[in-house]
Order: sequence, then structure tokens, then C-alpha cells
Amino acid sequence: MSQHARDDLKRQLLSRSRRRSRPQPSDAASTDVATSQQVPERFVRFEDHPGYQQIAMMREGARRLGLTDPFFKQHEGNAGATTTIDGRNYINFASYNYLGYSGDPRVNRAAADAVAHYGSSVSASRMVAGERPIHQALERALADAYDVEDAVAFVSGHATNVSTLGYLLGPRDLILHDEYIHNSAMVGAQLSGAKRIAFPHNDIAALDDLLSRHRGQFERVLIVIEGLYSMDGDVPDLPRFVELKSRHRAWLMVDEAHSFGVLGARGLGLREHFDVPATAVDIWMGTMSKTLAGCGGYIAGCRALVETLRHLAPGFLYSVGMPAQVAAPSLKVLELMAEEPERIARLQDISRYFLERAHTLELDVGDSIGAAVVPVIVGSSPLAAGLSHDLFERGINVQPILHPAVPEKSARLRFFLSCEHTRGQVDDTLAALQQAMNRRAAAHA
Repeated sequence: MSQHARDDLKRQLLSRSRRRSRPQPSDAASTDVATSQQVPERFVRFEDHPGYQQIAMMREGARRLGLTDPFFKQHEGNAGATTTIDGRNYINFASYNYLGYSGDPRVNRAAADAVAHYGSSVSASRMVAGERPIHQALERALADAYDVEDAVAFVSGHATNVSTLGYLLGPRDLILHDEYIHNSAMVGAQLSGAKRIAFPHNDIAALDDLLSRHRGQFERVLIVIEGLYSMDGDVPDLPRFVELKSRHRAWLMVDEAHSFGVLGARGLGLREHFDVPATAVDIWMGTMSKTLAGCGGYIAGCRALVETLRHLAPGFLYSVGMPAQVAAPSLKVLELMAEEPERIARLQDISRYFLERAHTLELDVGDSIGAAVVPVIVGSSPLAAGLSHDLFERGINVQPILHPAVPEKSARLRFFLSCEHTRGQVDDTLAALQQAMNRRAAAHA
């Protein structure tokens, strides 16, 4: 028998063997049915998903306490220092509209002009579909505000952190982050595959120890902190973090979602607050949904960093470009901030006033420095939810922060201040809060 014939016979025998080993259609169907019957019902019902079960439990607890759901309230117009919900006016402490620019007629006009000129969508990735001049103008204005070489704008603040950390770092790298860092940075760190270690909040000594023990085991090391922590209203000691990252040859990233527009005489954020050169920080991150009255996020820094992200970060490269009417308001606010520093001064003044009055009333405000964010810690999720309900009944809108978002003993009401709040509104709010706390304490005595 020739070699060719032997090879052909071998192929035929292997083919027959494979056919015999496969279940017949009826057998396969029976096997599938038997397998599917073994799958518990809870694994195919969204109602049995742990997340939905948690939501249902929280709603039932609120119902038993006679509380309304504090979340997803429907605002009927612009939300600033005041808002309208279900036809009723409220003093509002649940908005990040720190400088009152969302709703400002000049900012609204910038958005309207942009959509009229460019249309409602850029329809594809900026790399694929091309730029609009307004994108480049916004990024240039952001870079100038930070006094760095370049900036890049993403369509989502959350995606900015996820995509930046997820792309820049890898399995041979280390990410050290404050234990209170935002979820977006946590998700980005997990996506990167880098080793991730949290250090105690604002604890320089603990971070120094971690760097001393681990720096030599990794290629790139990134330290991630926030400029103003939105749960506590406190700030990191930036000069000490800069010294530490320089000594250990690491990168430093500062998330300025809540600090830009709030800290510093011109609202330029943490670096102005501490008078630190912008280039002392490797990666500046921020969002445009708060002070800048738009939506999305940005990274500012050296040209090599920004060009890398602009060409390769998945959250930018594979995402549609920012609509012009979203970019235009933030560009306009950057212009107005430079012209109207009095708004920043008013925000800082009313924030300090709130903090001082809270101290006078012996309310627990934690470590807040009194800059736009002031928590009142009450130590119980049911109590925080109840107080939020009581204040809402009095025409004051403030959100409770409950476990597991914070430890149960740290449950709180979280007050966000605007430059448009008045001292009278602060006085009325704190008086109503103290009365509500006294009533609930008496009811449980």
C-alpha cells in the first residue's frame, strides 16, 4: 500500500472514530435538558440577583420606617442653590453646581450656539471621524488652566479614570491609592492588571512605608489621590505627596473632580491651594460635570502622556467624541472663571460659614476643611435616612450617605455648597437639622 493510500485510510478511520464518540442528536438533547434542570432558578432570574435583593431590602426598610425614597428625585429645572421638585421649591444641597454656572444664560447660549453650528453629535470617534475646532479649544483651555503642555477630554468622567489607569499600567506595575479613592480609579486599577494596594486615608507615613517595601519589585508605580474628597470634604497634603513620589521615583495622579473651581483664589484647584507647580504632579484628572457645567472628564499633563492617551486609551479611541454642545459650556466656564473670581470667593466664604455654624452647634463634620463639601456624620444609616426625610418635609434637599457606601458608624448627610447659597439658607437648614435630630433623639430616649 502506498504512503498516500495509508494516509487516506488513517483519515477515514479517525473520522469514523470521532463520529462514534459524538452523542446522537437525541442523546445530546437529553443531556442538555438534564443539565438545564440542574441549574437553580435563582441563577436565571434578575429578581434573585444579589444587587436587586439589596435594593429591595433597602426599600422595604424605608417603607417600614415611613420614609420616602431619597434617590432619583425629579428636578423640574436647573438645580443650583435652590431647585423645584414635584412643584415645590427647595433649598438644595445635593448639587455639584459649585459656582452656579450650570443654568447661567451665557453658558446656555454657548451650548445653543454650538449645537446649532455643529449638530447634536460628532457621530464617531474623534480619531476616525475627525476633530471639531471646539474640541481643540477646550483641551487647550484646560491645559492652560493647569499650566501644562496638553490635555485630552473624554466623554465620561468615570471612563476617564477607568481608561487612563487601565491603559497606562500593567501586570509589572503597582498602583497605590488612598483608601477613599473614587470607584472609577478602583475599576481602572483592577482593569490594568497591576498590583493594587490601598493606604490609610491621607496617611503619608503608611504610604512611605509601602513604597520603601515594594517600589523595587515593580517597573512603574503610580500613587492616586483626590484633590478634595467628596465624602469628607478634606484634602491631601500635596507638597508631602510630591516629595514622596519624587524620592521613590513614582508617578503621582490627582483626581480633581471636586477641587477644581473650588480651591485656590482663582479656583485652579489643589496646586493653587498649596502653591505647588503644576508639573510637580504627573497626571491631573478632572471632570466637567461639576464646576465646569458640562459633562465628561479630562487628563492634563505632559505632551507624551496626553498623546499616548489620545491615540491608544480605549475609552477615548473607541468612544464617540464629545458633542459640541457639551464641550461649549465647559469652555465658556473656563473663560468666565478667569473673569469672575468673586464667585470662587463667595463659595469659599459660604462654605466656611456653614462649617463654623456646624461647629457652634456641635455637629460632627469630621475633617472637612469647609470647601464646598461638608458632611454631618450621624453614625446610623436609618438615622441619616430619617433626617434626610425630615429636612425634605421642611423644604430642604440633602442626600443621606448610607452603609455600605460608608461604614455604618460614618453614615451621614452630605451637604454640597454653592456660591449662590445665602447665610440665611444655611442658618435655616442647620436649625431645622438640629430640631430634627433632637426630636428623633427624644423619640428613642
